[in-house]
Amino acid sequence: MSRKSLNISKTRSQNSESRIQNKRQKTTNLLFWLLASIFCILLLSSCAPKIVERPAPARITLNDLLARLNTIQSVEAVLAIDYEKGDSVMSGDGFLNVSDDSLNLRIYYLGFLAGEVNEEHGVVKSKPKLDKNKSAILIDGLKNSFLWWNIKDYTVQERDDTYVLKNYSRTIVLSKETLLPVQQTIELDNGNQLNIHYEEPVKNIPKSEIKAPQPQQDTLVPWYQSRLTIQLKKHLVKVKVKSYTIAKAKDPEVRSQ
Repeated sequence: MSRKSLNISKTRSQNSESRIQNKRQKTTNLLFWLLASIFCILLLSSCAPKIVERPAPARITLNDLLARLNTIQSVEAVLAIDYEKGDSVMSGDGFLNVSDDSLNLRIYYLGFLAGEVNEEHGVVKSKPKLDKNKSAILIDGLKNSFLWWNIKDYTVQERDDTYVLKNYSRTIVLSKETLLPVQQTIELDNGNQLNIHYEEPVKNIPKSEIKAPQPQQDTLVPWYQSRLTIQLKKHLVKVKVKSYTIAKAKDPEVRSQ
């Protein structure tokens, strides 16, 4: 083969390698800019202010609300619970079923049942056994914080932004705009005081509707407060409500007797 032919072949090989390198470089540049664009989009979306949905102003009166809520027979809730006393903290998950006359609370730690509290018509049974302070904060505190509307023989004081429902042992403060509870105080028989604070309203979507194309709110309790803090002296229970389910009484007139 002549030297001229070798030079032509060599030149063609070099040109082919150059084209391949150029294609590789273009592909690398394209991937780089694609990844950079995705990173910028993610960064901007994470920095963008998140819109937190808030309950709309209530469209019913306080009396109508209480009449509706008093048709509720029981409430079931899945909870995350932190119990604090001094520097010690105990945490777990809980399942609560509560009505006017009864309460069942099961507390789990790492998936295992760690304790259970039952109350029926004032009779308390628990495993392990509870002292008076824990019993008051878990039974009186949880029952009255969830069933806040079961207050009897109360008066109503109207303030600028709130309604205050008050009787001989309980004081409940409701937001006038949303008609959700924000604070409650309970005077116990021994003279101690339970203080309950509510915050972070959450839209109530029934479990059956969660995966629906257009999930529907619960019409009886469309919003609930998802964080509760219950305090009794040095005892403090922080509750995160993960789910909230209600059962409607079949005969509301029976409950009002």
